[in-house]
Amino acid sequence: MDIWKQPCIFTPSLITLDLCNLERDVRIVEKSGIPMLHVDLLDGHFSPSMPLGLDAVRQLRALTDLPFDCHVMATNNDFFVGELLDIGVEQIVFHVETEPHIDGMLNRIRRAGVRAGLALRPATDLGVLDYPLEKCDTVLLMLINPGYASFGSETQVPYAERKIADLHRLIESRGLECLIELDGRISTGNIREWTGMADLFVLGSTCIRRSALEESLKDLQILRSRILENK
Repeated sequence: MDIWKQPCIFTPSLITLDLCNLERDVRIVEKSGIPMLHVDLLDGHFSPSMPLGLDAVRQLRALTDLPFDCHVMATNNDFFVGELLDIGVEQIVFHVETEPHIDGMLNRIRRAGVRAGLALRPATDLGVLDYPLEKCDTVLLMLINPGYASFGSETQVPYAERKIADLHRLIESRGLECLIELDGRISTGNIREWTGMADLFVLGSTCIRRSALEESLKDLQILRSRILENK
């Protein structure tokens, strides 16, 4: 079965893993059966942190066959998209807030045979998707402000569920196969509640314990099985 057509897809963020032992932790992810990795690329400008560099992504690409689900949080999308296409990734989403040529960038990514999508900050209105939605394989909704995951006071926006539901209805009304990806303090409760509306869940420190990675991933896989059994 096409990995992108499965329900309740988990995509653990690389920056949640031990960056000093990244290959070791990726092997644990592979062994767990979780089907892909989420690659966050931040430029320190659009987002105030830079936890992962392109060289690390390039080296990791040679070490694993897991698909790379990439989220570009940058002022200059053109540079990062070009690098990721050269590295060889499976999906790239970029932010509508910083891209002057949304349609053109989607075309560029898709011409390379890579899945393309748009990411929205929490307060960005879904209206920006009105025209380009048909070209999106995925829309990623940020539920916290990008780059602030390390700030303990940064919690999910109170309108998260309403925005997810609105996007789900919009996609359904147009008969599209566009996936909804959620990112930002995703908890096991969120996964239970929003499976059915959303398709991909970015896993971070809220539901993955770096010190107990194998056990965390096993628990998440059990959770997924139980959710799907009850659907």
